[in-house]
Amino acid sequence: MSDILRKIIATKAEEVAAGKSRSGLDEIAALAADMQAARACAQRIRSFAAQGLAVIAEIKKASPSAGIIREDFQPGQIARSYESAGAACLSVLTDHDYFKGANEYLQQARTACSLPALRKDFLVDPWQVYESRVLGADCILLIVAALERAQLLDLDGLAREIGLDVLVEVHNEDELEQALATGASLIGVNNRDLRTFTTDLAVSERLRPLIPADRLMVTESGIHSREDVARLGQCKINSFLVGEAFMRREDPGAALRALFFGDSA
Repeated sequence: MSDILRKIIATKAEEVAAGKSRSGLDEIAALAADMQAARACAQRIRSFAAQGLAVIAEIKKASPSAGIIREDFQPGQIARSYESAGAACLSVLTDHDYFKGANEYLQQARTACSLPALRKDFLVDPWQVYESRVLGADCILLIVAALERAQLLDLDGLAREIGLDVLVEVHNEDELEQALATGASLIGVNNRDLRTFTTDLAVSERLRPLIPADRLMVTESGIHSREDVARLGQCKINSFLVGEAFMRREDPGAALRALFFGDSA
């Protein structure tokens, strides 16, 4: 585990403790049970991928490596822009300390459109899974590098039990083996090295043949050009999670159309 990831996980432990002091596990589980049915995130991504391309469009204000990415940050407006541009789903950063996100951003984005929303955060405790459901998330991210094997299996099982889809994120072959032991239908391959923060699309190219047909691979990070999309397409990769490339443009939806559908931005 990289130093930055260790630091993030330590922060999450503090956040969970603070959350539990406000609402115990039984209380937040009861709140989650009262929520309306989640939007079908994994099913929608599969449907879009079967027709050509599936884009999970990310709403992200900042990152540890890039700093502030977007000053004019209006999650609802960005979500509508993505929806009109043909995104399959949203991904919304809710981590505050490292990505300048907020739980409210997820709620604002999901309310503003009809797209399912992935909660992008560092989940390490069942309390956070229930919290995600209460916030209105339709899907959660589980990062293999941030979890012990038993934790991963437990959180994945709980998420699906309460109606959430799961995107399990991996960076290498060992992590992929652990991801495939879960019941998650979405496998995210992150091309970013957690130690150096450099990106290499060869990671997705290398792992693609190892992912069985009953799982859907989503490539993440380092996708900036039509050439990148075409390169990955040659490996039969057609599901993408992209954020920074859109967030730096005045109209994120127009940037999405330009990158994936060839329309001018």
